Amino acid sequence: RDLLQLRRPLPVPADHPARADAPALEIRPFRDGPDHHDADAWIRANNRAFAGHPDQGHETRATVAARTAEPWFDPDDLLLADDPARPGELAGACWTKRHPATAEDPALGEIYVISVDPSHRGERLGPALVLAGLDHLASIGLGTAVLYVDLANASARRLYADLGFVLHRRRRVYER
Repeated sequence: RDLLQLRRPLPVPADHPARADAPALEIRPFRDGPDHHDADAWIRANNRAFAGHPDQGHETRATVAARTAEPWFDPDDLLLADDPARPGELAGACWTKRHPATAEDPALGEIYVISVDPSHRGERLGPALVLAGLDHLASIGLGTAVLYVDLANASARRLYADLGFVLHRRRRVYER
């Protein structure tokens, strides 16, 4: 399969056309522990959103624990939208990730995982969550956003094009 690396400059202007159609969301950072069960809610919503996806739809407590133990993880970079109709569940999430500058690239802010629970499809939460992630990355001083999308995912590619992302690199991924 082919993965596309897309990029866009930050910040997204206040008058960007995608903002006009995106619903207002209450976004909060990820919290987990004895009094918070965000990992479980994220796993349920993510696995429903990516049911049938070869890489993303099989998250467990162990996979989330491994990722949240990584040195790059910051709970403030995992943005959650609670589901007002279902307490304890998420309508969606935008997990962002920071990449330090290298010899080849400036510091980058990645839209790492964007997910909308299927019960909220058609509500334009995808664009709203991506915009929330991009605004978050800009607020912490990053000037370039990056994400990866499967070439076969036409709807996601359309969403990202509408948000101003352009192709930076194409990578072929081989699977056994």
